[in-house]
Amino acid sequence: MDQSIFIKQFIDFNKTTFNNMLNAIDLFQQQSEGMTASLLDQAPWVPDEGKKAIKDWINSVKKGREDFKKIVDDNFSKVEDFLKGSD
Repeated sequence: MDQSIFIKQFIDFNKTTFNNMLNAIDLFQQQSEGMTASLLDQAPWVPDEGKKAIKDWINSVKKGREDFKKIVDDNFSKVEDFLKGSD
């Protein structure tokens, strides 16, 4: 097997694995967010500042995950471009 084909398959496998893992994390975080929102709606003892802090934290986690995915996707693209150039 040609080495460049093997490397491309390896990169594709890792990219697919990464995307599947991130999708699973996304689903888990969506479920957690829904449960947290439900809990906060039913918790009158939690002050509004606390609810806002939790919602801000959830939004920060989402943004962090999106930023992380963008960085990894950009780097996968760079590797793929590099491999195209080395053919």
